Amino acid sequence: MLKLVKTAKTKENNTINLYETTNEQYNKTILFVGVFHGEEPQGEYLINEYLKTDLSNIKNKLVIIPCLNPDGKIKNQRQNSNGIDLNRNFPTKNWKVTDKKEYFGGFEPASEIETKFMIEVLENYKFDAILSIHAPFEIVNYDGPAKELAEKISQITGYPAQGDIGYPTLGSFGNYAGVERNIPTITLELPENVENEELWKVNKPVFEYLACKY
Repeated sequence: MLKLVKTAKTKENNTINLYETTNEQYNKTILFVGVFHGEEPQGEYLINEYLKTDLSNIKNKLVIIPCLNPDGKIKNQRQNSNGIDLNRNFPTKNWKVTDKKEYFGGFEPASEIETKFMIEVLENYKFDAILSIHAPFEIVNYDGPAKELAEKISQITGYPAQGDIGYPTLGSFGNYAGVERNIPTITLELPENVENEELWKVNKPVFEYLACKY
């Protein structure tokens, strides 16, 4: 039910994997992405837990990147191995060079292997929704025409739906995919200091909803 369709090697020679489900009949195409930020590994855990479940009856095609930033995950840092915040490196209309701090998006947009990988994925599929998993704000942030979906996920998780995360996100994936490409894009911000098993219990129905009911 799952096949590996694309890989890329990072600067540190770690592998980014892209999988898709093999169901030939499907209604919509959904993208799951984990670990944009290396110190937020919970998304990979949740995705991998979902992939252990029975996928034989899903109604939608799933495209899955469990870990976009393996270099950052190994170093337990937000940025990739070049010190770039991948969620500020997308070639959006609002991208600009910022101070070289935690949210530094590089000296030019789409400069990073990981960003280029994501851009190619968006070019190769027509997505009906995207779920990108982050931490630690405990909200369902959304970009593009995703308010209704965000409210549904909010009902499932109890995390409030929020269109504005509260600070500028120049060059963000949400801007690139949601605002500029009109793909319903959910940034699921998990709470901090919660065990992975509890996160899975709360968020398992989100994956099931997107796979089977959306």
